[in-house]
Amino acid sequence: MPIDPSIAIGADLGARTFSWTESDVLLYHLGIGAGSRPGDNLSPAALRYTLDDAALQVLPSFGVVAPTFHETDPPPLDLPGCDINLAQVVHGSQSISVSGPLPTSGTATIRATLTDIWDKGKAAVIWQEGVATSDATGEELWRVRSSIFVKGEGGWGGDRGSATPVEVPDREPDHVSSYTVTPQQALLYRLCGDRNPLHADPDFAKAAGFPAPILHGLCSYGTVLRELTDGLLGGDASQVGGFTGRFAGVVFPGETIRVAGWRTDAGIIGSATIEGGDRDGSPVLADCVLSPA
Repeated sequence: MPIDPSIAIGADLGARTFSWTESDVLLYHLGIGAGSRPGDNLSPAALRYTLDDAALQVLPSFGVVAPTFHETDPPPLDLPGCDINLAQVVHGSQSISVSGPLPTSGTATIRATLTDIWDKGKAAVIWQEGVATSDATGEELWRVRSSIFVKGEGGWGGDRGSATPVEVPDREPDHVSSYTVTPQQALLYRLCGDRNPLHADPDFAKAAGFPAPILHGLCSYGTVLRELTDGLLGGDASQVGGFTGRFAGVVFPGETIRVAGWRTDAGIIGSATIEGGDRDGSPVLADCVLSPA
């Protein structure tokens, strides 16, 4: 069968050594919309993301993409025990936790493991985890955990898995902002190492069941984290200890994302939905938790 859990679960996905520079950090921040609002390109807050000087900071979500940032081919899906293709796959969820502020340049090694596979009947959910350590010091820099949703590959009678939804507080949010995705944002974000044609090729997108190319889920993920950081943490990325989100819906370039955030004892709980148009209120990112540093 296309997925063999007996081979896949627990498989060591190997280690990858990678490097990044300040230019990569700047491009990533531009890819998730930093400085794109009118006047933002001159604001001190936006320049902390977009100007390579002593004040440059790194939004922790950069750690998710740093290992593959310089890839120019579509992402491979050569996972042990999994015979799947890109047209079947959407990103399910993503989390990162950091040990401290990320350096603006460096070299690290990440080792990943395929940890679990859930059988959802008409689909499978594949989980993997990775730990990145500094090559210079040997210290842990960050940890990532992610899932992909593979359409049409469930039904073998495996564990359905479990998930606990994050409850949004029953009160007005402490922060609300709106961000309009630029028409070319998916094309720009592709330069951050994800060349999946789903986000650029209209014919590929239609074959995958979408009327047009969609924004990368990780672009929405980074955008929401940036909006919450700017709105509730004074734009200080060093105050972010981690960020988790579940991809609950798609975004098309040109649409507006409404981001709401609530301060709680456990951290900042966030939500993201489409604002305006025929899809007003459609979910984008759910179960969002920004953990404090």
